[in-house]
Amino acid sequence: MRRTQNKKLLNHFSAWKYIVIIVTAIVMFFSALPSFYGEDAAVQIGDKAGLALPAVTLHQNLTEAGFDVKRIDQNQGETLVVLDSQSQQAQAKQFLTSYVLAPDELTLALAPAAPNWLLSLGVSPIKLGLDLRGGVQFLLDVDLEPVYRMQAESLVDSIRQYSRENKLMGTKVRVVGGVNVSMTVTNSANIAKLKSLLSSQYSAWKLESKGDAAFVISLKEEEKILLRDLTVKQNLQIMRSRIEQLGISEALVQRQGEHRIRIELPGVQDPAAAKSVIGATASLAFYAVMEPGSVNAKVLKDKANSSVYVERRAVLGGEHIVDARAGVGEMGGAEVNITLDATGASMMSDFTRDKIGEPMATSYSEYSRDVDGKVRQTTEIISVATIQAQLGKRFVITGSGNYEEAQQLALLLRAGSMTAPVTIVEERTIGPSLGAENITNGFAALALGMAMTLLFMALWYRRLGWIANVALLLNMVILFGLIALIPGAVLTLPGIAGLVLTVGMAVDTNVLIFERIRDNLREGRDFAHAIDKGFNSAFSTILDANLTTMITAVVLYSIGNGPIQGFALTLGLGLLTSMFTGIFVSRALTNLAYGRNFSRDLKV
Repeated sequence: MRRTQNKKLLNHFSAWKYIVIIVTAIVMFFSALPSFYGEDAAVQIGDKAGLALPAVTLHQNLTEAGFDVKRIDQNQGETLVVLDSQSQQAQAKQFLTSYVLAPDELTLALAPAAPNWLLSLGVSPIKLGLDLRGGVQFLLDVDLEPVYRMQAESLVDSIRQYSRENKLMGTKVRVVGGVNVSMTVTNSANIAKLKSLLSSQYSAWKLESKGDAAFVISLKEEEKILLRDLTVKQNLQIMRSRIEQLGISEALVQRQGEHRIRIELPGVQDPAAAKSVIGATASLAFYAVMEPGSVNAKVLKDKANSSVYVERRAVLGGEHIVDARAGVGEMGGAEVNITLDATGASMMSDFTRDKIGEPMATSYSEYSRDVDGKVRQTTEIISVATIQAQLGKRFVITGSGNYEEAQQLALLLRAGSMTAPVTIVEERTIGPSLGAENITNGFAALALGMAMTLLFMALWYRRLGWIANVALLLNMVILFGLIALIPGAVLTLPGIAGLVLTVGMAVDTNVLIFERIRDNLREGRDFAHAIDKGFNSAFSTILDANLTTMITAVVLYSIGNGPIQGFALTLGLGLLTSMFTGIFVSRALTNLAYGRNFSRDLKV
């Protein structure tokens, strides 16, 4: 047998690992840096606003009016007026309306206060939640009864049409109780045909007999649940679109419970404009005008309270409107320029091709609640115009009122029509001073927690403790950089609590490693071997502990909302950064601090 000597290099990283750590630290440092500069209040002037003044003149006019303007940026037709004080933001927007042709292109905004050289790198500050920035929160209730009623009315129309086409005499059908359909069939020979119609084409409805000739048709429970979920999801999408039209950035729109929607608008201190749009349920529909007394006609009132007979089913609804812009017609009256999607354009073209010279009515509908809390739909004919030519993708409607009313209608139509009426059941406004106080108190708690942790580690673990402290500081830099880098990530007050918890978890990783190193030293191993074995043996324990906590964070983020998601986000990201800095960065610093140590392993 011959013994050979091999050398094993302990406590050494490959060069690429050091490069990865250094590059990560640099990228995350620059990503986190803009957050420390904060943000300034600003007014955004869109490229379609029609601003004719140059930036220098606009700056001078604002200054003379008493506004503290920090700077004015112009880029690709858009102008950003940055102010020194957030209290002047709303007044500045109102002042600027006299300088533009389209006031709805003015929006409140927040501009990063970081220097331009830093922003040119493509980084931006961390987005703050409602509890830190201040703003307004709405809780909306989605009323589903009109949706069910609309389904019932559609079924009634279908049964009536089927009965007329097949000459099923003695069939009476009507909506009862708002959501159910009552059907009476005096001719028993027709019952089988109607039952066949319902089972083959309307499987979502169930038929119950209430006597020899009386029946009640109602939606199945699973169909109600499906309609409810679909309606709430559609309303969520429409709400997001409306808020985008308002130009409010970093808004949070999410479902809460079965039929409620929660909206958070950080940075908005005057909720009047947002409230008028969020709670509105405006919708347009286009009808063929019919002769009074026609079988398929229904009666709607115009602005003069005169009766207009229109076909029961609309030619086209507001769901096909993709764009709407207010304008002024040749006669000086307000008008709305409508643009339809491909389906709507085809439907309008097919209808008007054969109706040239005949009238077409445009109706405006909205929902409201009466004193008893019941939802009422109000529909009014705003115009009856003669079709002069075949219409297509674009056309103009009039009769919407003055220019401001036309602008409001255009905004609502651009953002979509509600599939069900919504009611604001709760409204909360958080002032910017309270948000600033939350930030101060939250980060003071974070600083105190970090200071005590750094002191403990330095005193208890001495040399290794200082390495853990450097890793901990780097961990916070990487975590802030990640939150700023991830799209949609918002820092909330519970999120700051997650940051404080991350400090403890990051140190816990090092504590596990350092205690394993101490155990190895007690067993008589030299320092180099103790470090190597301590890091390796603690890895599986650290991975298991962090994995179980990560599962909790994912569950919280999935089923929670708002503040809970904010906490889960920083908790989950903190686990990832703690693993990275606690295992890899600490090991790299240990290797650099104590150098390369060799030992001999004898193999037979």
